[in-house]
Amino acid sequence: MNSELVMEFLGGVPLLQRLPASSLKKIAQMVSVKNYDKGDYVVREGEVADGTYFIWDGEAEVCGSFHAAEENQPEYRLKQFDFFGHGMASSTQPADVIALSKLTCLFLPNEHTNLLKPKSIWCSDETHEKRPLVERILHLDPVDVNIFEGITLPDAPKFGKVFGGQFLGQALAAASKTVDCLKIVHSLHAYFLLLGDFERPIIYQVHRVRDGKSFATRRVEAIQRGNVVFTLMASFQKGEDGFKHEVATMPSVPDPEELLSMEDLRERRVVDPRLPRTYRNKVASSEFLPWPIELRFCEPNTSTNYTKSPPSLMYWFRAKGTLSDEQALHRCVAAYTSDLIFLQVSLNPHREKGLKSSSVSLDHSMWFHKPFRADDWLLYVIDSPISDSARGFVTGRMFTRSGELVVSATQEGLLRRARKAQVSSAAQSKL
Repeated sequence: MNSELVMEFLGGVPLLQRLPASSLKKIAQMVSVKNYDKGDYVVREGEVADGTYFIWDGEAEVCGSFHAAEENQPEYRLKQFDFFGHGMASSTQPADVIALSKLTCLFLPNEHTNLLKPKSIWCSDETHEKRPLVERILHLDPVDVNIFEGITLPDAPKFGKVFGGQFLGQALAAASKTVDCLKIVHSLHAYFLLLGDFERPIIYQVHRVRDGKSFATRRVEAIQRGNVVFTLMASFQKGEDGFKHEVATMPSVPDPEELLSMEDLRERRVVDPRLPRTYRNKVASSEFLPWPIELRFCEPNTSTNYTKSPPSLMYWFRAKGTLSDEQALHRCVAAYTSDLIFLQVSLNPHREKGLKSSSVSLDHSMWFHKPFRADDWLLYVIDSPISDSARGFVTGRMFTRSGELVVSATQEGLLRRARKAQVSSAAQSKL
């Protein structure tokens, strides 16, 4: 049987969509084909369970000594992409499965069912704890076919609340793990609704809006304390050739190796006499939590939070460590990073001594143009063309080192002078 067809079929099985792409490729190599005629027993009640069956073509029915209510009979009809036998290693079949038509199944023997239980949704070869920090931040625990749980790791950036990029990256990860691995996200649109509590788990509920031959659409709700705090729509496309042009030009900037790291830049600012002493003391005394993303600013300067500057910023970034190869992960990392120092650029022209401001993201959109690796250097070019009505608007473009435009992003956020602190509620509004 054609290996590409097997991969495409397995990618449509909901049980397998949550797996790392590497696991799916191994399963495609391990499965065998079993054919049955109408009326044949696929498995018999009481027999030793020998593996997991995936229905490729045809229909089957579950029946046996259990008594199912007549109105629930459709629940016991199995068709394409359904599966049975999963999780029953070293046990017996609980029911008969009988072919209702000519039936073709792909069969995965018990000795390979460990492939169905990886420790990470991104990598099948190593323990989750050995993966780079950002990959661990973007790991989710599957709760059900369309439900995932994410947490804020102790060493993840928080900024007093769940970091917006974490919502973006984790929600996109949840959506990506409900489509076949041949379809990759090409756009997303998200709304930040309530502040996230980093001490509580986040439930991601995925709604399968549409599944087509070339495209799939998913809607994701992030839930805490029973409230939807974040929502995301994402569209996925199977790769295909088409018309091509590119007129975007990457700005001329120093190579990342010539620029200071965040850690080095921080040390420089602590001892830089051109900066106010109070500012240097504050930097020196504040706790520095290393980010999972390495940043190199293209135009390091002596500005502080009170210094006016143009509404633009450029920095190189890459994930720390070597990420798993799955392209979906690299796009989740780009989504995570896209919210780092993004909306704040819109505040640059309005900074002044004594200014206390509050800013929260309202909505965020991204378009992914080409494949890339997020553990290689990418240049993030940010501009804010306008701020009005207490809303700042920013645009971002991500380029590879070779100058290819791979991602475009936009965000609008609320920018206000800080108000007096108010008593917090269980579900605190962002507004």
